[in-house]
Amino acid sequence: MPMKFLSYESIVAFNSIIKVAFKETTFILIDSPRRMPMVPSQNENQSPLDSDGEVENKREGKEQLNHPITTSDCVKNIEEKLAQVCRWEKENARFNRSIFRVPKNLREVELKAYIPQLVSIGPYHRGKAHLKEMESNKWRLLQQVLERKGHQVSLYYMEMLNLEEKMRRCYARPFENINSPEFVEMMLLDACFVVELLNVSVNGDKYYGYSRLNRMLTSLGLLPCIKRDMLMLENQIPLFVLDKLYPLITSNPGEINSVSKLSLKFFDSAIPVCQNLHHEVTNSNDPGLHLLHVVHQCLNPTPSDTSSRNKDGKEHQPHRLMGHSVMTLRRSGVRFKKNPSKNFMDIKFEKGILYIPSLVIHDSTMSIFLNLMALEQFNPYCSNYVTSYIRFMDGLINTYRDVEYLRYKGIIDHKLGSEQEVARLVNKFCKEIAFDMDDCYLSDVYAEVNEYVDQKWHVWRAILKHEYFTNPWATLSLLAASILLLLTLLQTIYTVIAYYK
Repeated sequence: MPMKFLSYESIVAFNSIIKVAFKETTFILIDSPRRMPMVPSQNENQSPLDSDGEVENKREGKEQLNHPITTSDCVKNIEEKLAQVCRWEKENARFNRSIFRVPKNLREVELKAYIPQLVSIGPYHRGKAHLKEMESNKWRLLQQVLERKGHQVSLYYMEMLNLEEKMRRCYARPFENINSPEFVEMMLLDACFVVELLNVSVNGDKYYGYSRLNRMLTSLGLLPCIKRDMLMLENQIPLFVLDKLYPLITSNPGEINSVSKLSLKFFDSAIPVCQNLHHEVTNSNDPGLHLLHVVHQCLNPTPSDTSSRNKDGKEHQPHRLMGHSVMTLRRSGVRFKKNPSKNFMDIKFEKGILYIPSLVIHDSTMSIFLNLMALEQFNPYCSNYVTSYIRFMDGLINTYRDVEYLRYKGIIDHKLGSEQEVARLVNKFCKEIAFDMDDCYLSDVYAEVNEYVDQKWHVWRAILKHEYFTNPWATLSLLAASILLLLTLLQTIYTVIAYYK
């Protein structure tokens, strides 16, 4: 005899009767050929069935019904979370992290800008296949140092071992997967490589002769690529590690008595600006966190430019971005001139003229600027001068015509294939970069340019100049037409006067 099933309405009615009869237990039936087991319900407003039709027994819900949450419980929960935040803050302050991982959204803009291509420094890119070739050169350099100084490797190893905990705290994560001997060996090898490279490259002919490293770098042309890799945020080693090994490795420091000064002279030719970095060393109490940070500390506008925003003592209104390319500004009457200042950040606007220092763009420019901006994004104690400058240049350059004109004016000097490639490169600089317009050393320049462009008289004057004063024939035509118009006007006046006489 075939089995008959109740309708859905009958089941609901039956279920209601059961609920009344048994207040603590609810029987759940469904209209299905399969009979479901009868289970207690924890919440009348919540279905006890999951997506597979199986019954869930939510014990937490039952406990909450038996023990309702009070206001004091909520307050206690909030206090526990606040205490956890305080512990995190203390932990971060104690760790003093300074070498970060670049987040995914920035890496997707230009992946190669953040990943070393020749040499790995530190733990982030350790062991990658395309970087293993340089590891053998690191061992050769270490052997070269030991032979020259007559030291045992144990001396350097113990120095690094004493700094292990402090070194681990400088990175975004402690790298627990790397045990102590491996970590100390890695840091020793990388630190010796960096210090010896700086020494040999800057003082090689004077103190070290033409070493094996000189031959390798000059014959293969690797030095520019190594400099680029050493200025990547993820490819850094704490500066205090280099300072510890520097007096042990160097033979005769001469006038350069610190790693910071040595590194600035080393990176001088790599930075795409005309100023000499090693002349910009200040007597700041901040010694720097790593080599990228040391370079960043020297890239500052002149103090007079940075302080001009508040010189009148008034509270400024929020500034807006300029939003005008070079060609648009030219049509609005703005002129461009090269600022002779050696500091590439010294941009100013005076009497309708935008003064911009020269900028050199080469193959490593994007990588260096992107890593400097990444450092500014994630280190709260860094200024945002580089980001402000790049954002300004990004606003000026939209197409290759903007690059052509800036190059004609001597403001841009590029080593790339075409102006179109330069425009594409500059337009990628500020993607995914957070920028606060009110915290920008160029905010006054933005305001002055916008105010100038908003005055229609400057636009009309620029149109007149562009249409009639671009070549002598157009000027002569305008002059002849003006004279003819004047003579016609005088003739008309004389005719009217003669008529009334």
